[in-house]
Amino acid sequence: MLRLQSGDADFGEAFARLVQDRRESGDDVTDDVSRILADVRSRGDVALAELTGRFDGHTPACEADWRIGPDECREAFEALKPELRAALELAAQRIGAFHEAQLPEDRDYTDEAGVRLGAKWRAIDAAGLYVPGGRAAYPSSLLMNAIPARVAGVERLVVVTPTPGGKVSPLVLAAAHLAGIDEIWRVGGAQAIGALAYGTANIRPVDVITGPGNAWVAEAKRQLYGVVGIDMVAGPSEILVIADGNNNPEWIAADLLSQAEHDPQSQAILITDDPVLADSVADRVGVELAMLQTAKVASESWQNNGIIIEVGSLDEAPALANALAAEHVEIATDDPETLFAQIRHAGSVFLGRHTPEAVGDYVAGPNHVLPTGRRARFASGLSVLDFMKRTSFIEMGEDALKAIGPAAIALAEAEGLPAHARSIEARLGI
Repeated sequence: MLRLQSGDADFGEAFARLVQDRRESGDDVTDDVSRILADVRSRGDVALAELTGRFDGHTPACEADWRIGPDECREAFEALKPELRAALELAAQRIGAFHEAQLPEDRDYTDEAGVRLGAKWRAIDAAGLYVPGGRAAYPSSLLMNAIPARVAGVERLVVVTPTPGGKVSPLVLAAAHLAGIDEIWRVGGAQAIGALAYGTANIRPVDVITGPGNAWVAEAKRQLYGVVGIDMVAGPSEILVIADGNNNPEWIAADLLSQAEHDPQSQAILITDDPVLADSVADRVGVELAMLQTAKVASESWQNNGIIIEVGSLDEAPALANALAAEHVEIATDDPETLFAQIRHAGSVFLGRHTPEAVGDYVAGPNHVLPTGRRARFASGLSVLDFMKRTSFIEMGEDALKAIGPAAIALAEAEGLPAHARSIEARLGI
């Protein structure tokens, strides 16, 4: 775990290295994914079955090996303990309510030149949702991806999920039932992304692919962008906690480890103006690790990527946070709004001492699929808009064309495109 102090002479250089650090896939992953995608594109289900057998120890043969039916999902939902079923239902309700408020409005108006202008929003036809099933299975991610798609009006929702040894998480199936998933396929990895993009005899192609995955899944999405739309290229999880000295070290340590336990490449960073809190949190992390079933992963993440930054004043924190552009930012201070107003780049921000990032992963409402790897500088979390597209329209009568057409003719001629100019001139009788 790295300790930095903003007052040190070499802090600027050390912090620049931190900002530039890439904890994502290398050339070997890129090459592997290229070969897998080419194989799936050329051999379809045959390649998909072979790759699933190689990576998941499960080779699909009959239809039941390929696909999970709605009855199995319904049975999994009905078999849940009442408190767990209620928790999933609460999460689904809150996620749905938040995303319904994101639905965009169509525009239709006539301007002063008499030109009718506007735009109509329409949902895509089919969305592919990747749900991890290797290191961990996340029913919450299924809800976070499927519900915005349903709210947008997507007609066909297709889930792909790896089933190591042929086993699938009942919680994932229960969430699929709650979200009204149309198809669930027992395939994962880069090969599943290829199947969704190109289509096979079994799996019809989709228009957009969303959902988290490992480095191979993220790289497959990157390579296939343009064949299909994607939500984002997601890397390892990140959390940045900005905390003053009035915090409970136990809470802050738990918050940092909530992301460290995802993956050895995850990153947890604390910025504080209190050296005592910095020391206390560093000590408490060791205590918390001893209590975690995920201690092996979380410890590796904290030891290799964890950072505590001591600053002279928390007034320095927003500039550091904007440079890091982290996936998750917690502001645990007496007045979080003051710092929040200065933070321009973050996937999602959690305000106050009683708003742990973990609540946002499940039941708060906003989406937990967020930009990582400093992509919050230019990208946003998953939303209804990722499953929709906008079509603009224009309608003009003769008078409107006379009003603005000559300017278009002049611009077309200046660009050396006489046919463009002629299509307007013909209507104006020029």
